[in-house]
Amino acid sequence: MIADTATLADKLDQARAELTARGMNVAMAEAVRSGVSAVELLLPEGNAAELRAVLDAVFRPSDLLVTDHVPVIPHVFVSDMDSTMIAAECIDELADFAGIKPQIAAITERAMRGELDFAAALTERVGLLRELDETVIATCLAERVAPMPGAETLVRTLKARGCRTVLVTGGFHQFADPVAEQLGFDRVVANRLGVANGRLTGGLDGAITDSAVKRAVLLEEVSELGENAVSLAMGDGANDIPMLQAATYGLAYRAKPTARAAADGWIDRGDLTSVLELLDIPRSEWVWE
Repeated sequence: MIADTATLADKLDQARAELTARGMNVAMAEAVRSGVSAVELLLPEGNAAELRAVLDAVFRPSDLLVTDHVPVIPHVFVSDMDSTMIAAECIDELADFAGIKPQIAAITERAMRGELDFAAALTERVGLLRELDETVIATCLAERVAPMPGAETLVRTLKARGCRTVLVTGGFHQFADPVAEQLGFDRVVANRLGVANGRLTGGLDGAITDSAVKRAVLLEEVSELGENAVSLAMGDGANDIPMLQAATYGLAYRAKPTARAAADGWIDRGDLTSVLELLDIPRSEWVWE
């Protein structure tokens, strides 16, 4: 867990008292390393959901991972793209060029909250982009799409530790491929916008990458690495939930409430390098951008 250093000691005492009152005795609570605001708590027994609730109430905002063992470096990292690895929802930015961003962004928000069927919402939004000039994609990529802080350091550090990295998104190859190349991902799974005669067709080429596909990609990667492979998944929306739940460690990044509740932990306070802190990888071993 990572929290603000200034109040860490007092809040640890508060959390310990609250957990003890609930019958969960803290056997150990200590800083991971000197100079780092990350703390490892060990409880011999207790309910994970209750533990999360107490720590969230006491330390919010915080970065947290709850596991039944000391975290290890994952063998495979599978991540969402939009609003997770990049600071944008690409379809909303494309819609801005078409003059319909509020209309499409409202659908995107509801889909990410789990209020709409993802595939139906995607089909509807892509249809509204019909006849948009293909050149807008490159303009949008250059002007509107930027990595989340710490994204490249996270991916390249995990790769340096032998971790396979996969970008799997309900967004589009036209954005995901260059993002993956910039950040260092080994594999990309995404949708592809249909294009004909230099304009968007309003449809997709190929099957839809949805929540079931995201989960299947993670399980496929784990299977190829062996039954003891440790997996890390990260996302922010409802369509990431099956993938987060299937992973050894499922982390929600600045996530919608449903995704946050389904994950093993969250990143609410820091940037993406907080994942490296939670995995106890010293900063001296990070691969900087």
